[in-house]
Order: sequence, then C-alpha cells, then structure tokens
Amino acid sequence: MNISVAIIEDEQLYREHLRAIVTSTDGLECVGVYHNAEYALEKLPELQPRIVLMDIGLPSMTGNECASALKKLIPSVHILMFTVFEDPDRIFEALQAGAGGYLLKSATKPRIVEAIFDLANGGSPLTPQVARKLVDVFRPDPLLANLTPRETEILGLLAQGLQYRHIAEQLFISVKTVGRHIFNIYEKLHVNTNVDAVRKYLRGRM
Repeated sequence: MNISVAIIEDEQLYREHLRAIVTSTDGLECVGVYHNAEYALEKLPELQPRIVLMDIGLPSMTGNECASALKKLIPSVHILMFTVFEDPDRIFEALQAGAGGYLLKSATKPRIVEAIFDLANGGSPLTPQVARKLVDVFRPDPLLANLTPRETEILGLLAQGLQYRHIAEQLFISVKTVGRHIFNIYEKLHVNTNVDAVRKYLRGRM
C-alpha cells in the first residue's frame, strides 16, 4: 500500500517541487496540496494522510500552529517540517508542536524521499545541519562546572521559578546574599539575565 502524503506550502515553486517528488516516487501517493494551513485543516481530517510535508513559515497560521492543530485532528499523522531557518528555537518549537522531522529546503530529492520513508517507519529525520545544531544546544555548557555547590543550588531554585526572597527563606540566608550569589553566577556563566542563566542550567541537565 502506498504511503499517503499531503503538502502544505505557500510558495508555489517549492510546492510544485514537493508534489513532483511525491508523485514520481514509487510507494508514495500525493492526496492533497494546499497553500495555507487553514484550508488544509478543513480537508485533511477526511483524507487522513500518513505524512504531511509542511512549510514552517506559512502565512496567517504558522506551520508550528498548524502542526499542533493537525496532531489534535489526526493523532496518527507524521509531520515533516520544511524551512530555510536553522534557528534552534524554531526547531524546538516545531518538534514540540508535533513535527517528527525537520529538513532545510535545500535538501536534495533523494534526501527528501529518504526522510519521508524514514518518518513513515517511525524515524525522526533531520538534516545534518539541524542535527548538529541540536547537539550544540543540548551539550552542557562547560562554564557550569565553575559554579560552587551553593550557586548551583540557587540556580536550580531559580529554574523552579522561585523569587529571591523565597530562595532566601528556603536556604536561611538573606536576600542580599542571594543577590550576591546570582551576580557571581552571571559573571561565571557570561550571562546578563536570570532567563539566560536558567537556560544554560536546564540544558546542562538534559
């Protein structure tokens, strides 16, 4: 049985490029092609495609928003996101929205075909560029090793959302002392905000 594939892409040339790849590949069947998320969400529940090829930069409703909505309508669908962006935050948002794979639009036809079959078989295809960025993001920051046990403890409490005064109460120290520790944390991690410090801490624990 052929793998049913739908395409959601607003750029006509790339949309036709993807359609041509799917229709010319044995084992694949193109069941729908759409230029925006809203129209696709109306039609796809009836078609129940196994794979959806989707542009992350769709107009109006974005690809990530569409992916999230589509997974609720068709929980079994596998979404392969296409993009010109290599930004790790976009990658994470796409994967969190339900995308099972993430390819750059520069991917070759053989790579796209391989990714579709890989995704249909339970894989999570990523271009090498994207995979390297994910590795870099998840790699613990070596600067974390410079923190003292107390600084690490305070940073962990910050990551839990505690305010300075609550941290002070829990550790039986003054708010001024908490502030001094956090200043030292900033200096050692080369950051300027709690958000950046917590982000480095959480990545180091993954």
